[in-house]
Amino acid sequence: MVPYQYIERPSPFSTKGGKTLPVFAVTPAHVETGTLDPLALDWARKAGFKAEAGAVLLVPGDDGHLAGALFGLGANPSENPFITGKLARSLPAGDWHIETAPLTANRLLLGYGLGSYSFDFYRKARVTEPHLLIPQDADAADIKRQLAGVFLARDLINMPANDMTPADIEAAARALAGHYKADIQVISGDELLESNFPLIHAVGRASAVAPRLVDMRWGKKGHPKLTLVGKGVSFDTGGLDIKPSSSMLLMKKDMGGAANVLGLALMIMDAKLKVDLRVLIPAVENAISGNAFRPGDVYRSRKGLTVQIDNTDAEGRLVLADALTFADEEQPDLLIDMATLTGAARVALGPDVPPFFTDDEELAHQLFDASLETDDPLWRLPLHKGYERLLKTLIADLTNAPSGGMAGSITAALFLKRFVSTGRRWVHLDVFGWSQSERPHAPVGGEAQGIRALYRYLRQTY
Repeated sequence: MVPYQYIERPSPFSTKGGKTLPVFAVTPAHVETGTLDPLALDWARKAGFKAEAGAVLLVPGDDGHLAGALFGLGANPSENPFITGKLARSLPAGDWHIETAPLTANRLLLGYGLGSYSFDFYRKARVTEPHLLIPQDADAADIKRQLAGVFLARDLINMPANDMTPADIEAAARALAGHYKADIQVISGDELLESNFPLIHAVGRASAVAPRLVDMRWGKKGHPKLTLVGKGVSFDTGGLDIKPSSSMLLMKKDMGGAANVLGLALMIMDAKLKVDLRVLIPAVENAISGNAFRPGDVYRSRKGLTVQIDNTDAEGRLVLADALTFADEEQPDLLIDMATLTGAARVALGPDVPPFFTDDEELAHQLFDASLETDDPLWRLPLHKGYERLLKTLIADLTNAPSGGMAGSITAALFLKRFVSTGRRWVHLDVFGWSQSERPHAPVGGEAQGIRALYRYLRQTY
């Protein structure tokens, strides 16, 4: 089993109070007008340093030893809010501090920390790394908890499916629960049928590793009820409607919703927010065997609605349907679900901007504001009632895969909405969970999406 802290990595920050080398974070205007340290300025001009975004120039002292570094922010630092992530991969080993920067201490440290991440579970880790001194005006504790949540999500997504089965997802949740003294219960295998979770069982029964529903609770009764639901499909073959190999290659990330809600739960618990927290993760593998669920099958969900299976590759909404129904039965004050649900969301908004869906106008505005404040992009898409007709089928209440291929992210959200009571404060996030190209704050690989924005909103609210 894989505990959530399975990858030991050194802190990217320095706590030493002794001598540290300076980093001068500058824009092209600083170089042009000469408004920086004279020694660094002279060296920058001699070296032709233009302060392009992410550029690093090491500066020698009079004695020939390393005296500091120049770091380019580009002409408009606001366009690259986490550009300091490049520093974590560019500076030589040692202890450093930021001497000047037109960025807040929290922003520059968060960027640096995010950029320090690497996934080294299957290879030799970097031996020496630079360490950045935490300024006194930074909220060090909150930065570290955000990094811990993001790194947890990234780590879990990056683990290949042979080491991140439904049982390993459970183990990660148990380790997190143990660390924060949360309660956890798991319903597994045929117990899912006995406990009335038919859709979770149907999707996961073909796997050699039993499907399960993880139920973690933390907080104080009487505080506002906050429930997080995360899709935990450890690998998605597509089922009998099997994916082509090119589409299956990254399907280890199909538990990205579960990874993200666990990362968010870490932040919530570490910050001791005044909530009655519940985390539900339906953890399954959508595999193929003689007892795999089939196209054309009809199943009665926990809610009682019947669902016709028109595509076994639309399995995420099925396991979420039972989990959302279970969550809804406790009438939470706020219900949030996260899932790597549809390719249509990527067609609409690309891989870096997850859509979210809610009927609550105030919540929608607050989440969007939080996404702007944290540079953790989210964009609202409509729960357009006119598309509900696409969920109809001849012999059941709902189809899991509307025909036609149009508005796929919206129809998936409308499907989930049928399992949440009218009037419930609910938001659904359709995340990609992956960085396709390296960015200053993120390498290629598993990515936390939306959880820093959600944490900002929840911290402001609770």
